[in-house]
Amino acid sequence: MTQTDPSCRLWSGAVSRPARDFATTPLPVTEGRLPAGLRGTLYRNGPARLERGGLRVGHWFDGDGAVLRVCFAAGGAEATYRYVQTDGLRHETAAGRLLYGNYGMTAPGPIWNHWHRPLKNAANTSVIALTDRLLALWEGGGPHALDLDTLATLDTPDLAGPAGRLAQREPFSAHPKQDPETGEIYNFGVSIPGRNARLLLYRCDRAGRLLAKQQHDLDGVPLIHDWVMSGRYLVFLVPPVRIAVLPVLLGLKSYSEAMAWRPELGTQILVFDRDTLALVARGETEPFYQWHFGNGAAADGGWLVLDLARYPDFSTNEHLREVASGRTTTPTEAMLWRLTLEPQTGAVQELAEMSPRSIEFPMVAPADVGRPWQRTYLAAHRPGTDTTAERYDTLACFDHVHDRLELADLGDGRYPSEPVIAPDADDPTRLWLISVVYDGNADAGEVWVFDAAALPAGPVCVLALPDVVPLSFHGCWRPAVGRSADLQVGSSPAHPALSPC
Repeated sequence: MTQTDPSCRLWSGAVSRPARDFATTPLPVTEGRLPAGLRGTLYRNGPARLERGGLRVGHWFDGDGAVLRVCFAAGGAEATYRYVQTDGLRHETAAGRLLYGNYGMTAPGPIWNHWHRPLKNAANTSVIALTDRLLALWEGGGPHALDLDTLATLDTPDLAGPAGRLAQREPFSAHPKQDPETGEIYNFGVSIPGRNARLLLYRCDRAGRLLAKQQHDLDGVPLIHDWVMSGRYLVFLVPPVRIAVLPVLLGLKSYSEAMAWRPELGTQILVFDRDTLALVARGETEPFYQWHFGNGAAADGGWLVLDLARYPDFSTNEHLREVASGRTTTPTEAMLWRLTLEPQTGAVQELAEMSPRSIEFPMVAPADVGRPWQRTYLAAHRPGTDTTAERYDTLACFDHVHDRLELADLGDGRYPSEPVIAPDADDPTRLWLISVVYDGNADAGEVWVFDAAALPAGPVCVLALPDVVPLSFHGCWRPAVGRSADLQVGSSPAHPALSPC
């Protein structure tokens, strides 16, 4: 499908061809000016190659991961974009064709290819910046470590620490949470040793070393993508999606094809103590699906509150499969909902819709993770947008204090990534919202910076990327190391004077 096909929308240009990585390049400002206090580095990860040898992958989630680094300093901004050099990518590059199965596809060729080839770890979903390296994360396997500045792939770390290490093929998911005060990192993985899966819980220090590790048996094999930290608790909502593992093991179906929507099971609620990682309570509520949570916190009266992007069913999976083709026809919408529960019993006090706008990728400021918050930032559809055929085409902020949704205006044919919040280096109470935008009108990549408290006012700065960066999933912000960070824009792009970032 080409971008000139009338059935295609402009966003298809961001997924229609494999991305080209680029070396460190200064970014010209095309609108406004960079805020002086915006100093640090944005990292984003997403599927950048959705075909090889004339064959498309089976699902958007199957694409090879590539990481974008955008470093902001006193003298300007620069960007680097590189593929994560996974074993699967290297082998398929050498062969010139797809070799491996993944989330949404079985291994190409005879069925026995599946039996002697592991699933490809695409390293394409998220990133987290540690003290000395960047981890590229994927749902079903371990992390890949990258150099913070060059994005060179270093190794596949086992996160060895006082509590042991990641075992071979032990998953470390794409949605870690970092405590804003202690710097400790919490994460999970779902392993499938038999008919029932296990939920693996991890607590790491800010350097990524394992401090604690526990496991909990699950009912059947569910799909769990995200979770939420709420005060002193870790909360998981297990949606009523179950995977028939045997067809996957035999190579007859991909994981995506083997998933079934089981609304009769309801949504399970699991509450864990964040210090011991022990199960505190188990509850249940009505069936729905969520990919992502916004945040969670302890509320007055001992209740926990958490926000999520709620879908009525699992049709979102088919919609996201279609993204890889450049044309979506399956309707699906998520709305922002809030759940209030009692942590000692898992009992639900309230489950209510907060905004009827079609949204995804809810995000809060780094200092608010796991704590009470006032603003949730989101990707959204503009009023009047065809939510079935179009990707998210604006950015939004839900103000919980005034119970209102504010929208930015990016104009027609522009598609933002998940918003990432960056505190100002000089005034941490001031926040900047950063999004990587695909301009389908010009077939160009850009970085947009907003005052997070004034989205309707438009961007304070727009920077041009040297090439298109495909629509991506998740990112993180790493503050500058020192207050005097200074970028000598125009120095050697391959070796910029940018170490303070």
